[in-house]
Amino acid sequence: MKILLDNGHGIETPGKRSPDGVLLEYAYNREIASAILEHLQLRGIDSELVVPEEADISLSERCRRINVAAMRNGIADTAVISIHVNAAGNGQQWMNATGWCAYTYPGHSQSDEIATCLYKSAKRYLKGQRLRTDYSDDDPDFEAPFYILKHTYCAAVLTENMFMDALPDYRFLLSDEGKRAIVNLHVDGIQNYINGW
Repeated sequence: MKILLDNGHGIETPGKRSPDGVLLEYAYNREIASAILEHLQLRGIDSELVVPEEADISLSERCRRINVAAMRNGIADTAVISIHVNAAGNGQQWMNATGWCAYTYPGHSQSDEIATCLYKSAKRYLKGQRLRTDYSDDDPDFEAPFYILKHTYCAAVLTENMFMDALPDYRFLLSDEGKRAIVNLHVDGIQNYINGW
């Protein structure tokens, strides 16, 4: 199984930061994705970053890279996890929305199985934190036609790792405990999916 990690956004992306400017989403996504990659590789899981650059690589180019890797490795044996941090506002003020969630493209697919494994892992590692769910289609993830989910050939899940513009989430995300939890939930969720749990 080939795992591709897409660290969302880039240094040029406007906005995408906490209201105080401390948490920059592109940088946080890269830190988390790099740590996930290291842990996956230590477990012997074939994995790589979609965007090693700091630049804001376009969604079409990200999907092209993912699809090239999927065609090379086999579509059924490839999955991409797109790492993001959520926001409820425009980055100018603190908001109240909190919680972790994942998205898949509408319809039941292999992506839903991966997302469910990530949710189970999130429940373990984010004790005391809110998990945002949508069981309207009998699984916990939300569905949306996000570009990266719609235009990739392989299974794809986008995780929104809490809210950078909500003070409780913001403090957790920047803490060592929070970073470990976000990394571990992805690593274990991916491992459990590969192991058929």
